[in-house]
Amino acid sequence: MAGLRHGTWWDRTKGVPLQRLMEGRFTRLFDPREVPAATFDDGDIAKLADLMTAEQEDQPTPETQVDPEENPAIVAGYTYLGQFIDHDITFDPASQLREFLTEEQLKALADFRTPRLDLDNLYGRGPDDQPYMYASDGLHMLLGDPMSGNPFDAAAVQLPRGPNGRALIGDPRNDENRIVAQLHCAMLRFHNRVADVTRATDFQAVRQQVRWHYQWVLVTDFLKTIIQADTYDSVFPDPYHPQFKIGRLKRGIDLMPVEFSVAAYRFGHSMIRPQYRLNTTIARRPIFSTGTDDGADLGGFRRIPSDWAIDWQFFVDLEHGQPPAKIDPLDDPIDRKPQHAYKIDTSLVSPLGVLPAAVASNPSILALRNLERGQVFELPSGQNVARVLGEKPISDDQLLIGKATGDPSDKQTRLPRSAPTGSPATARCGPTCWPKRRSPRGPRPLPVQTRRRSRSSSDRSAAGSSPKYSRRFSRPIAPRTFTLPPGSNPATNSPTRRAAPRSLGLRSCSTSPSAACRKETISRGRRRRRLPAG
Repeated sequence: MAGLRHGTWWDRTKGVPLQRLMEGRFTRLFDPREVPAATFDDGDIAKLADLMTAEQEDQPTPETQVDPEENPAIVAGYTYLGQFIDHDITFDPASQLREFLTEEQLKALADFRTPRLDLDNLYGRGPDDQPYMYASDGLHMLLGDPMSGNPFDAAAVQLPRGPNGRALIGDPRNDENRIVAQLHCAMLRFHNRVADVTRATDFQAVRQQVRWHYQWVLVTDFLKTIIQADTYDSVFPDPYHPQFKIGRLKRGIDLMPVEFSVAAYRFGHSMIRPQYRLNTTIARRPIFSTGTDDGADLGGFRRIPSDWAIDWQFFVDLEHGQPPAKIDPLDDPIDRKPQHAYKIDTSLVSPLGVLPAAVASNPSILALRNLERGQVFELPSGQNVARVLGEKPISDDQLLIGKATGDPSDKQTRLPRSAPTGSPATARCGPTCWPKRRSPRGPRPLPVQTRRRSRSSSDRSAAGSSPKYSRRFSRPIAPRTFTLPPGSNPATNSPTRRAAPRSLGLRSCSTSPSAACRKETISRGRRRRRLPAG
């Protein structure tokens, strides 16, 4: 893991075939034959990334004024708790072992990284394999040098570091910025506190207690704060027995779902503020900058200035609504009140458009990196995933790019309803879009609502008279008559001349005859087309 930075694994493996990238690292929640990959033009992806990245502000919003980009319901601490969780579940250094060991042998290994909420980013492989992360008793975690700047926490400490300045922690990504680094320090201290209070002599017992507290916080606080109440209640009607709509989650998973890691969980990037206040003794600092001084920004992978101890009241409401104390070390009085995360929308703050080389490069635009990964990993569109989950997808003309402030000056851009000129006809996977065939010899994409079934008389009666069956998949194929979208050109919309499920809202010519209806019938390799008169 030497030299690991956030995103450098991606930079090193861009040219690796997808199958090898997936092997031992990721799994899929949805069968790509049922929810095929969306395809996009590279130029359109670059334009979209540019629209998603906000312009540099002339002057940041003063702390005494309301920032319209803030989410009043979510404080800034949840942004970095989310990042800490991400580092807990999305990195598996044992993945190379999967090429040589069976699943039974892997399960016999102790303390290898998993996509579970088990704090392996905190504990690493444990005190036996990584003793340099632990105190001499093998029970307490090793702590770094003392820090100042927060008069309400005299025990604040740095991350433990080696002679070369590298953090001695379970996941080096927890040192990538100075906020998540100090959150990691807080977790180290919490472990030690649990060990002292319980007077335990067994490391495993202490770790289990810490894990349970951590998981309880995520289920009863983090998830309740981040997701909508009705969604939360549908999954956790009983906090001890979650109910998942995705079948694979019910059986448990040993690998990280690529749809979650590469797409869904990236929503946290839009919550990042351009700058933060750490305590009352220093001014706000940008999350990243072009400066080279150690105090220029909050970028990580280096020692934190000793007076930068975080006063967590600026990130979480620790005082439960009581009037916070005022301290005036600067020219203006500073209220010890939580900063808020930015809204979960389709806009990223400007510093994320020019990431430092130590964090990521080629490209250094975070939005573009996210979109390119989705393309490489052949992810389906969010609209098609919504359909599979029984949710109503957002149509193309309702997708907005930009800040969700409601301010007319913060103009939001609507995505075009149809594919731009020169890009594939399936670039915008809306309600009337059908994914492009992957190769001339590849399997025909199948309707998302079908399931693997054996051929029987009941199947034939349910599918209609004399249905066609695919020998390869033993699945009923949907009727092959449909209506092209209004204004479509058959010469340029060839990917849409496929069987389409009626759930996508397309009229069948057999059920809705009209003079404008273009009917296409396929029979044993021969095509007969009936076009409207005139």
